[in-house]
Amino acid sequence: MSLFFLQLYGELWKLFARKRTYLGFAVFIALEIVILLLFQLPKVQRAWRHLLEEAGYGFEQYFSGTTLAFQIVLWTTTLLGGLYCALVAGDIVAKEAEDGTLRMALCRPVSRVRLLAVKYLVCVIYTFALAFFIGLSALVVGIARQGTGGFFAFQPLEKLFVIYDFGPGLLRYIGFLPPLALSLLSVTSLAFMLSCCNIKPATATICTLSYFIADMIFRGIPYFESIKHWFITTHTESWYNVLRSPMPWQRMIEDYAYLLGVDATFVLVGVVIFSSRDFKS
Repeated sequence: MSLFFLQLYGELWKLFARKRTYLGFAVFIALEIVILLLFQLPKVQRAWRHLLEEAGYGFEQYFSGTTLAFQIVLWTTTLLGGLYCALVAGDIVAKEAEDGTLRMALCRPVSRVRLLAVKYLVCVIYTFALAFFIGLSALVVGIARQGTGGFFAFQPLEKLFVIYDFGPGLLRYIGFLPPLALSLLSVTSLAFMLSCCNIKPATATICTLSYFIADMIFRGIPYFESIKHWFITTHTESWYNVLRSPMPWQRMIEDYAYLLGVDATFVLVGVVIFSSRDFKS
């Protein structure tokens, strides 16, 4: 086990020593600041005031840092968070195979399964780190600009409209970060599987994003409502349920059991493909 953790440390060092690994973190900081500035425009605030006051709530109380932070996470994480998870996971095996460094690694007395297990664990750590960074940085930026106050979460596509005081709202906000990371892990797992194939890193990333964007499109077609549960993105949106009161535990357990099963399938297929590849020539 000590050698396993030593190998894991080496893979983490390789990942976080690359400057491009931090691209996603930097982009999200910039994007959060831009979105926050746009929320200060008079026309935007009038729209928010109308929405809140029409529902019978005070604008000054609920147009708060946690409300803005949720909106930042809501509109950026699905696509941009998935993009950077796909970039890292699609790169982690395919890039080393392309550069030829993977052949040297396979010369060592380490099984291919263990090598992939370490690399996938690194991808999982990165996914959780990115999800928590997005959520917490948005919260810090939002509270720094707008202060504390009630938490108003609104997502019409998921029929979500909830109001909380600051304390309970903050707990709900922190509570959806682990499920959010688990949702992003499905993107990571598919990109990892494709990275194990004999393709370029960019191809693995593009194919992953194409699949999930197509999945989102199909899920949004009204005629497919009866088969909506077939699409992965139907289940990856389950992190919204943390904000509902009462929280639908059974639905969340079913959604994440489905996603973890899909993730395990992706990883196992990737292991089988990788184990059958020839790196001698």
